[in-house]
Amino acid sequence: MTPLRVLIVEDDPRIAQLHQRFCEKVAGFEVSGLAATYEEADELATILEPDLLLLDLYLPDGNGMDLLRQLRSRGQEVDVVLITAAKDVAAVQQALRAGAFDYIVKPAVFARFEEALTKFAAYRQQLEQGDVLNQNDIDQLLHSHHQPKAMDRGAVPKGIDPLTLTKIRQVFADQEQQGLSAEEVGAQIGASRSTARRYLEYMVSISELTADVVYGTVGRPERRYFSFEN
Repeated sequence: MTPLRVLIVEDDPRIAQLHQRFCEKVAGFEVSGLAATYEEADELATILEPDLLLLDLYLPDGNGMDLLRQLRSRGQEVDVVLITAAKDVAAVQQALRAGAFDYIVKPAVFARFEEALTKFAAYRQQLEQGDVLNQNDIDQLLHSHHQPKAMDRGAVPKGIDPLTLTKIRQVFADQEQQGLSAEEVGAQIGASRSTARRYLEYMVSISELTADVVYGTVGRPERRYFSFEN
């Protein structure tokens, strides 16, 4: 099977490289190009004809949403996954109305990134199965990739220990303050900061926690994790 070609549009080179590594870890995809500006993205999209754009909204010389509309207006057959820091309702609505396949809020975690690409690969495979679709096929194409499945709490991926996960869930169930860092969670369960962070990012990927960057009293940014229930 021919790999699906991906064009990454991201002006931060570190994030672009991270997304490239993520792509390379998902079977069936290859990165065909990297673009750091609106102009470069428009040119490479025309020349390379990728199957999928991983598109940031905020570019130094333009807006990713405008690029998405421009590609649509000229009939270019490319799908788009937006990966952006924009979390407001208006941005999400515009993306969906413009035909974005998926929408990932930065910083992207691999589990959510992999989910988006896997769903896109299944979507493309279904489109290529034949010239005629029944109602069930159409319903799946129109709706399945916009409705993430809730993961069974008992089913965890490799590298996630259910007992450790239960301990972290208990930490958030017991806490009264809003938000904990990976270091604070690790201290409470007797694990390293990196181990705690791996579990916390997993919980973010399954929408059990949310995360945000908080600036402390000295202005140093810190990633903190929040329970939806608190």
